[in-house]
Amino acid sequence: MKATLRSALLITLCFGLAGYTQADEPPRPECIAPASPGGGFDLTCKLAQSALLQGEYLSRPMRVTYMPGGIGAVAYNAVVAQRADEPGTITAFSTGSLLNLAQGKFGRFDETAVKWLAAVGTSYGAIAVRADSEFQTLEQLIEALRKDPSKVVIGSGGTVGSQDWMQTALVARAAGINPRSLRYVAMEGGGELATALLGGHIQVASTDISDSMPHVESGDMRILAILADERLAGDIVEDIPTAKEQGFDVQWPVIRGFYMGPDVSDEDFAWWKGTFEHMLASDEFATLREQRELFPFALTGAELETYVKEHVAEYKELAGEFGLTQ
Repeated sequence: MKATLRSALLITLCFGLAGYTQADEPPRPECIAPASPGGGFDLTCKLAQSALLQGEYLSRPMRVTYMPGGIGAVAYNAVVAQRADEPGTITAFSTGSLLNLAQGKFGRFDETAVKWLAAVGTSYGAIAVRADSEFQTLEQLIEALRKDPSKVVIGSGGTVGSQDWMQTALVARAAGINPRSLRYVAMEGGGELATALLGGHIQVASTDISDSMPHVESGDMRILAILADERLAGDIVEDIPTAKEQGFDVQWPVIRGFYMGPDVSDEDFAWWKGTFEHMLASDEFATLREQRELFPFALTGAELETYVKEHVAEYKELAGEFGLTQ
């Protein structure tokens, strides 16, 4: 009997040190990807899905569901207004979500309407073309845009003011081109964007590294420029030049993470927060993150909330510079 009691206490202690217990596991775990399958939100949810199951933080696979619309607006409103207290539901967000919040594109709800759970990695904006494109360098693309911007069809995830639009707008401004003169086709997420580019329906995609690298590795796509301060580390990505080194000083990091509904209990939120903190510190998660071409960036809870509020304020100023404020 004493041996059994000691074993039970040891098991309890081990789980306590890990920051969660099996009894605390939320029912029906679900990750909402606020776009169609295949893009960055999908990647973010599936990264968490794999890491939570592989690390045995969940006893069952987390379901991934898709809720496209407004590049995150439909999901944000649904979580806040209809699914506010669900203990097992997390929703993916990105820097683009924060940019949309800064412009009031999520309706009556602002950045204070949800509980910001965790940021799990960062990618960087990228300007991509098909492998057989006539544009071999960013400078060649810029020259074509200077000559006649209406002749180059650029695809972006979202309309004017979206993250993808902002990336090319910043590059255009750096090149002395009026961003409003560029010819855009709006897509609903990175999966649709890649399909349009590879299908020849657009000539250029404003995307990011994590979305585009699988197509680069397959030989179907080329990246003309990464919007980072310096070249990134990696077997393939290290050979891709930055926009900055090509004369256009533009950086656009794309953080990826999750939020929860505003009425989720403190206990349920604490379970997710502690689980993510434990997971983010593990070597296993670092491997999974690297496989998805994401780079280290980890914030949880109050620290993430502060980051979000600060950057939404910055993006409001940026939106004002481009005449995007509502």
